[in-house]
Amino acid sequence: MLAPRSLKRGFVTPEGVDLKLELGSAAARAAAFLIDALILMALLIAATLALIYLGSGPDVALTLWLVGFFFLRVGWFVVFEMGSRGGTPGKRLLGLRVVARDGARLTAAAVIARNAMREIEVFLPLSFLGTEAAEGTADRFLILFALIWSGTFLFFPLFNRDRLRVGDLVAGTWVVQTREARLVPEVLDSAVAGRRQFSDEALSLYGIYELHTLEDVLRGGRADSMATVACAIRAKAGIADDGDDPGFLADYYAALRTRLEAGLLTGQRRADKFS
Repeated sequence: MLAPRSLKRGFVTPEGVDLKLELGSAAARAAAFLIDALILMALLIAATLALIYLGSGPDVALTLWLVGFFFLRVGWFVVFEMGSRGGTPGKRLLGLRVVARDGARLTAAAVIARNAMREIEVFLPLSFLGTEAAEGTADRFLILFALIWSGTFLFFPLFNRDRLRVGDLVAGTWVVQTREARLVPEVLDSAVAGRRQFSDEALSLYGIYELHTLEDVLRGGRADSMATVACAIRAKAGIADDGDDPGFLADYYAALRTRLEAGLLTGQRRADKFS
């Protein structure tokens, strides 16, 4: 089993900016799946009681139940993960969401692919085993094979450093933690970040290219460069000069970086101020 020292990963954009993301742990992902499974079970029980109440015959009820179970479990994950929050209710409760590993918008094809793999990983062998057991034809070999098959895929995330399911590998996705702010870069270690608040209008002026340029200015530490850049930002955003150019730029950098990361998590990348 691989136990990475950290679940934080570098997310380098084409412009060279490293926006850190933190992967969801295997425990958090398992807990999220369990929450979703309990909700699905409750819905299935309600549907079963409704079929009994309506007096459906056993054959009709079984067919409707099996078809409904398939569309419910597939549709549940696909519909919620294609939404703006990128996660099922279970994932949202645990502060997780699904994102594309290349920083692009999460596509319907990727969501469908990662969830279609779950059918092959878990539900297909277990459904086959359940059918065989119901008909009384299951033997020990089939039971063992189904358990090994499902177990291999179930524990696969524990044996790779990025905690990826096979579905994530196929679809090119990550499941990341979203509840905590994690973007305090090295250039802010000596500054007191977060003192200033900026409006959406002020932060919407620039993109990833300008963030990269601002980082270079802060790392360079030249007073004349910082004064020039701070003056340009203040003039464009309509912000008064408080005489603290390094502190202003550090706070603006932190706020802009956090805003751009939030956009990347929803597949909204702004390359530069002209985008």
